[in-house]
Amino acid sequence: MLATGDYPTHPMRQPDPIQADTTPTPRVLTIISSVLEKLVARNDKLVEVLTERPDGLNLDRNVTISAPLGKSLNAFHGVRAPNISIPNYLERIYKYTNCSPSCFVLGYVYIDRLAHKHPDSLLVSLNVHRLLVTCVMVASKVLDDVHYNNAFYARVGGVSNAELNRLELELLFLLDFGVAVSSQVFETYCFHLEQEMLINGVDQKVERGISPVTVDEIVTDIG
Repeated sequence: MLATGDYPTHPMRQPDPIQADTTPTPRVLTIISSVLEKLVARNDKLVEVLTERPDGLNLDRNVTISAPLGKSLNAFHGVRAPNISIPNYLERIYKYTNCSPSCFVLGYVYIDRLAHKHPDSLLVSLNVHRLLVTCVMVASKVLDDVHYNNAFYARVGGVSNAELNRLELELLFLLDFGVAVSSQVFETYCFHLEQEMLINGVDQKVERGISPVTVDEIVTDIG
């Protein structure tokens, strides 16, 4: 199975009764939430307009749609958008799984890689939650020495274990199993997230929870 054969063989925590961690919420969650909320809101509007007029059209001077929406992310789509907001969902994942803050940066990297590999498939309110829990779970297997198993992440994320197993496989194939991230790429994404906040007049720094040496060693181990 991919979860045991292609990931580092770190020990896994058992899904004990869920108890929230009481440590403060890392700044990176606020930063990523802000970036994703704006992206999802924009894409939801694009989908709404494209659904009404599936032929090519100009929304304004800066946005042009000339192709139908792709189906690459359909496996992550729910029937309706969950009631929980993106910030609260990320905070829930962090508090209950206690994964390192760097896992959220890596999860964001995976989402960005999906956007580049499948540009016609948009991150929207119907798929963002399932993508987030799947990406963070995969990132925890790559980065963290000790992590919870799929069943526990499924409980935290509000999906069934069977569904999360399927989503994990779907994500890995969509990424062509490109889950390795070098220290340089990791730092570039941290800087990008910080710049996004600066544009909004907020000076916040992403926690560097892992050293560049550690990241490079991970790339070597799973390469």
